[in-house]
Amino acid sequence: MLKYKRILLKLSGESLMGTKAYGIDQEKLQSYAQQIKEISLLGIEIAIVIGGGNIFRGLSGTDKGVDRVKGDQMGMLATVINSIALSASLEKEGMLATVFTATPMSPIGKHFSKRDAITAMQNGEIVIVAGGTGNPFFTTDTASALRGIELEADVMLKGTRVDGIYTADPEKDPNATKFTKISYQEIYDKGLKIMDLTATTLCQENGLPIIVFDMDRPGNLKKIILGDAIGTFVHP
Repeated sequence: MLKYKRILLKLSGESLMGTKAYGIDQEKLQSYAQQIKEISLLGIEIAIVIGGGNIFRGLSGTDKGVDRVKGDQMGMLATVINSIALSASLEKEGMLATVFTATPMSPIGKHFSKRDAITAMQNGEIVIVAGGTGNPFFTTDTASALRGIELEADVMLKGTRVDGIYTADPEKDPNATKFTKISYQEIYDKGLKIMDLTATTLCQENGLPIIVFDMDRPGNLKKIILGDAIGTFVHP
């Protein structure tokens, strides 16, 4: 039994670096493509949003004197590069993948529209939505929330390097404890920063649940689709 029919998968740009200090680790990228293929073959409709932190972050650029709007625009282009790379890896695995962009970028990708993206998913294509929201001052987490709601996804799956949400950063605090389930209100009350507040509020107000899980462990994505209790479930 499949627990979800249509998902929005959010991937971290930094995770694409693998063991590299910068850019894209091809082995990591191919591992992701294989995991996505595995659930696509089960009949899952998939939309994906990827960050661009492995190439450029608007906020980090601002810290170095780059204008925030221009910095965010550079970050949006970084997500396009990652999206093209993932589509190429999926095609290498024999899958159909279509890149949609938040702003017109033909022939790099199709300009995003809800109808076209849903039609593509219903036809068995994997949809990758690049370029964030198309606006500065919004993160790819917010773009993921927005696209997940627009595309009527059953759930947002947030793939990270950590296996869920903890009371503190488990990579820094050995005493941090993991939540298996948590509400959006508890996230606010406890000051947990799994996403920016705009993204969290969008999901809460529109009833979109999130599962935060370790994407770097092959098989986890399929386990979630099959209903296994992987990661942390965030509910409205």
